[in-house]
Amino acid sequence: MKALFKLSLHFIAIFTLTAITQIGGLIYILTLTLTKAYRLSKLSSLGLFLVGYLVFSLLILPIVAPAFGRTPLPLTGNLRPLNYLTCLLNRHYVRPQLKEQMEQIANRMEAKFDGTKTNYLDANFPFFDRFPLLPHLSHNDGKKLDLAFYYLQNNTRTDSAPSFIGYGVYDEPADGELDYPTMCREKGYFQYGLLSAFVPQWNKDDYKLDVERTVELISLLVEHQATGKVFIEPHLKERWHLNQLDKIRFHGCQAVRHDDHIHTQLQ
Repeated sequence: MKALFKLSLHFIAIFTLTAITQIGGLIYILTLTLTKAYRLSKLSSLGLFLVGYLVFSLLILPIVAPAFGRTPLPLTGNLRPLNYLTCLLNRHYVRPQLKEQMEQIANRMEAKFDGTKTNYLDANFPFFDRFPLLPHLSHNDGKKLDLAFYYLQNNTRTDSAPSFIGYGVYDEPADGELDYPTMCREKGYFQYGLLSAFVPQWNKDDYKLDVERTVELISLLVEHQATGKVFIEPHLKERWHLNQLDKIRFHGCQAVRHDDHIHTQLQ
């Protein structure tokens, strides 16, 4: 029974690490193999796993991923991650065309709004189409990317966001606006706004959405010929007078709210 319990824990660890990072489960298996072969202590085994994971993630994956049609997004510059954990978990890989497009757009944003950095959120894993990037439904082919909204703090432009992961702090519908969060919840789609229950809201009032920069970013995405679709919440599309832009779509109640970030994807 003890052996079965231990085996179950290993299976859960492998599944979880694979789901979150794609390669973590493989590194875990290699670590277990070497630990058993060389009778390593638990501390040595942990160190081996961490070193192995970092070597693969930081040095090997960026070299190997292009063979699978993926390339990592930049870590610094005008286009950068909101949270470096995104990159540490290997969730910042896209097709080269999407990387080129986003670097162009980020540079245009910086040229128009001096000092502006465009922050990306989840993209895709480095390998294999149709490998799910949980909890996203469609980030599985290198064509998808989430972008953080721009914000103001004390009426001053900032490159930070009220949510440390970029998700879960919403710009709610006002009275009289389209209210898909309520409609989706009433239809039984409990996951639609679930993130707000897990993401701290304590500094929400310290930030104000920078509509000017955010609308400009959306406009640049929509006008780019490589863009297939852009997802934002319908009440924001209406509020920002973007109804004439056909590339801006509603993502459906089966997804999650998009009044905390922008989703863009290639054609």
